Amino acid sequence: MNDPHRIPVIIGVGEVSGCGTPLNLEPLELIRRAAESVSGVAAAPWITRADSISVCHIASWSYAHPAATLASKFGAQPTDLFDAPIGGQWPTRLLDRAASRIAFGESTVAVVAGGEAQASVSAMTKSGRNPADEGWAADPGGPPSFDLDQLGSPAMQLAGLITPVRIYPLFENRLRFEISESPQAQMARCSELYAAFSRVAESNPYSWNGKARTAEDIGTPSQKNRVVCEPYPLSMNAMPFVDQAACLIVTSLAEAREHGVPEDDIVYVWGGAGADDTTDILDRSSFGRSRALESSLDRTLHAASTGVDEIDVLDVYSCFPIVPTLATRHLGTLESLVPSVTGGHSSFGGPLSSHSVHSIAASVRAIRAGKHCALVHANGGYMTYQHSILLADIEHSNGYIGSPEPVAVEHDSPARAHAESGDVTVETVSVEHSRQQEPAQAFLVARDTHGRRIAAQTAPGDTESARRLSLYRTSTPTEIVGTTITIESVEGHIRVREH
Repeated sequence: MNDPHRIPVIIGVGEVSGCGTPLNLEPLELIRRAAESVSGVAAAPWITRADSISVCHIASWSYAHPAATLASKFGAQPTDLFDAPIGGQWPTRLLDRAASRIAFGESTVAVVAGGEAQASVSAMTKSGRNPADEGWAADPGGPPSFDLDQLGSPAMQLAGLITPVRIYPLFENRLRFEISESPQAQMARCSELYAAFSRVAESNPYSWNGKARTAEDIGTPSQKNRVVCEPYPLSMNAMPFVDQAACLIVTSLAEAREHGVPEDDIVYVWGGAGADDTTDILDRSSFGRSRALESSLDRTLHAASTGVDEIDVLDVYSCFPIVPTLATRHLGTLESLVPSVTGGHSSFGGPLSSHSVHSIAASVRAIRAGKHCALVHANGGYMTYQHSILLADIEHSNGYIGSPEPVAVEHDSPARAHAESGDVTVETVSVEHSRQQEPAQAFLVARDTHGRRIAAQTAPGDTESARRLSLYRTSTPTEIVGTTITIESVEGHIRVREH
């Protein structure tokens, strides 16, 4: 029999959202309000007793010590304070960490929280107002800075592969080629998936864009839904300009029962597993899959001796369609099980590193409403950092089965070379469009005649080369991956000849 003092459970979840309207409140204040809104228990006594507080990275405003500042706001004196670095994987990893500490007797009450106020920062900036002049924290305050190393390796930077909107399409476009899917079928698949997400978001009271959309609306490029990087229009990109925050209270089963938490409000944290891929995407053996994602999901289910057929709540990180696509293809889930319980990053909202705190909160509500088992997956970096976790309405027979420390994924990395003039075979490509809805710049990963991987970008302004690498180079979207093209190396960029 498991010791109830070592069984981690979630007893409270709270969320706040501007629901499409900037709240003009700084992120830590949003988090404090999320904590005040916790359902299931009277939050204040629990949070005041917290011996562990973890905060996801905040990108919209700078804080020197967010967890410590939050503890002060709560009137708590935790011995464990954790300020997570940037990364969307951290909500599930932090929950797994909190659960592990409870399971090993290192903690009694833990708080995991996150929030963003990018909508307010953007609105204030556009109107000429400085949040610091309106009482926002000045420790140090202002937008956070970051190191160039966070953008990618030197080779990635040289090739222009430095932002998620350019990189995630590389995986989507390679997958399309590997499964012999036409560009039209790919767009239909992604559109239908995100339409399903929008219907979930419509029923979520904390959604930023809480209106259901049709697949046709999502998948049709227009002035308001321009293609950002092929194949994704704006509607398939995460929406970071939100004001949203969420908070979780985690404790032991014994503690919950001792303090009278109703059994129906207790949600068991079975545990999870994480995996980290190489940070240089050009060292990965394939762009058609994510070994780290597969490892995280497989190890989570294996540790719990649970099959995917036992999961009736699934939330997969959805900054771009490729992530839930790869996850559901690998898991083999039923088509009827929509892989989002929030509504996804484009409809619910994408508060950067803290999105999956909302996923956990929504999963808890679903279990309290009668569901049995939830699998929540979170992703960070460029499909780099993965962590999944299982929640349920009953205790696992083995107690806590998680492993908060990630494993490293290894690859048989391909030989690499600099781009030189000559023939290459397109391995994958992303093409950025202008606001005039035309191909503007291309970012190519290819193999030279010796099988070596090369990565390069076309020059800004060389719209003809971008068009030649575009799905839209003809009147009907046409596959470019897998074709052989001729390039010229010109002053650090490539020019594509007619083919």
